[in-house]
Amino acid sequence: HVQLVESGGGSVQAGGSLTLSCSASGFTDSSFCVGWFRQAPGKEREGVAALWTGGGNTYYAESVAGRFTISQDNAKNTLYLQMNSLKPEDTAMYYCAANPLGCTYCGDGYCLGSANFGYWGQGTQVTVS
Repeated sequence: HVQLVESGGGSVQAGGSLTLSCSASGFTDSSFCVGWFRQAPGKEREGVAALWTGGGNTYYAESVAGRFTISQDNAKNTLYLQMNSLKPEDTAMYYCAANPLGCTYCGDGYCLGSANFGYWGQGTQVTVS
């Protein structure tokens, strides 16, 4: 069965960097859509980045574009979210999610809505002060 396990969260000062990892297993096809989401207390879950593992195409939310980078290491079955120039407003629980059927298009990029992803990890906390 599909399993996603995040790691790499922690506390960092504003302006710093963190890299989150998502170990993916159980996919019958090597090509699937993976997304990174975050949810701060009292706020709705927000999609921040998506990647199509079949071709490496990516899409970012405006709030993180230019600061965050989503990437993959096929040999390790691991997805990453490199976060630079972190701000206090980036503080949230970060989740990895996947859609084995692929990424859905919305407008000029991939859909970052939660409903487009059926598999979720347990989350990893990122705190920026």
